[in-house]
Amino acid sequence: MFAASHAFAPGARNGAPPPGVLRRGPEKAIYRAIDEGLPRLGHFGNTNQSKIGMEFKLNPDGSLAPGSESKDQPKNRPDEIPQGGAPDPDPGPGVVLSADQPVADPTRTVLTGAGDAPPAAPADIIKETDTANFKADVIEASAEVPVIVDFWAPWCGPCKQLGPALEKQVRAAAGMVRLVKVNIDENQELAAQMRIQSIPAVYAFKDGQPVDGFTGALPEGQIKSFIDKLIGDAKSPIDVALEEAKAALEAGDEMTAGAIFDKVRAQDPANADAIAGIVRAAIAAGDAARAREIVDGLPDDLARNSEIAAARSALELSEQVSETGDIEELRGKLAEDENDHQARFDLATALYGLARNEDAVEELLELLRRAPQWNDEAARMQLLKIFEALGNADPITVSGRRKLSSLLFS
Repeated sequence: MFAASHAFAPGARNGAPPPGVLRRGPEKAIYRAIDEGLPRLGHFGNTNQSKIGMEFKLNPDGSLAPGSESKDQPKNRPDEIPQGGAPDPDPGPGVVLSADQPVADPTRTVLTGAGDAPPAAPADIIKETDTANFKADVIEASAEVPVIVDFWAPWCGPCKQLGPALEKQVRAAAGMVRLVKVNIDENQELAAQMRIQSIPAVYAFKDGQPVDGFTGALPEGQIKSFIDKLIGDAKSPIDVALEEAKAALEAGDEMTAGAIFDKVRAQDPANADAIAGIVRAAIAAGDAARAREIVDGLPDDLARNSEIAAARSALELSEQVSETGDIEELRGKLAEDENDHQARFDLATALYGLARNEDAVEELLELLRRAPQWNDEAARMQLLKIFEALGNADPITVSGRRKLSSLLFS
């Protein structure tokens, strides 16, 4: 079944051809496909399953021929529009190509923008294709990575809503999927072979065959789910790069880590993991000024991200370390007065600066035992900051939180 669609009745405006009259002109191929009652695309997310109920065979010349149809896919034939036309139903997120509708309908409202086609994108990820290149751009390319094909037209308003959102999610997939766009006005024979009856129509191809699809303008969340399902468990190049950068940082190679994080951010400026990684790499390299500049320049939505918040806590702790003084001197002060709370607090901070995180936590827990309310609960607040900087899964965090709870609620 279609998504809610806008059906046209241009016969009321132009006069529908009488039954039995052969349609002529460039739209003949797509009319023929519609009149033969070819199966329609399923809407992704419907309870009746989203799979496309058809298969295609690749001809020697590179064209597609319909193959066997799914047993569950009924043949749908558009209703005949009576002479004089029928009233249009309420507009929906798609456009139905009725038997009497010219492919390019000049009466349709066209959204304004920089030209009819969606914005250009890197050719490797997002590109336009035509009938002659469909085999190479879709059939053959889908043997390497999944290829999404977007059938659109310049006069189709819902296509202009879907296009940018679809391109955004394809770019976010960072090479794990490609998008190929087909203008049905310029490729009517291909649209007929693909049985396009409603636009926007989106097919997903793997290994030369369509495996999923939808019609109509979906919200971004559903588009992302559609692409995630298509990609499966495969990791994107960005995910792989982030793993390498984090491994380099843990191994003490902050220069390599920082360079990889920078490259990821260049491709995806809002990638929170990359931004947090850059901050941590700068801290490890002793460049707290750069880390502070990055953190302070972030918009609120990114600043609230948990990874970035943890990196910010690490930065604040790093900035405190420079003001704590020598560890042996601090130990000497505690030897003289074990209730020198400031000395114990500074010692804990200095130990954190030397990556002696467990010792730092123990000193703060001891301070909390001796003076829980000292300096507006400074020991507890510093513990929470260290836990955030280390991450919730860190064993020191897990153990430290358990001990903190015992102290607070015993």
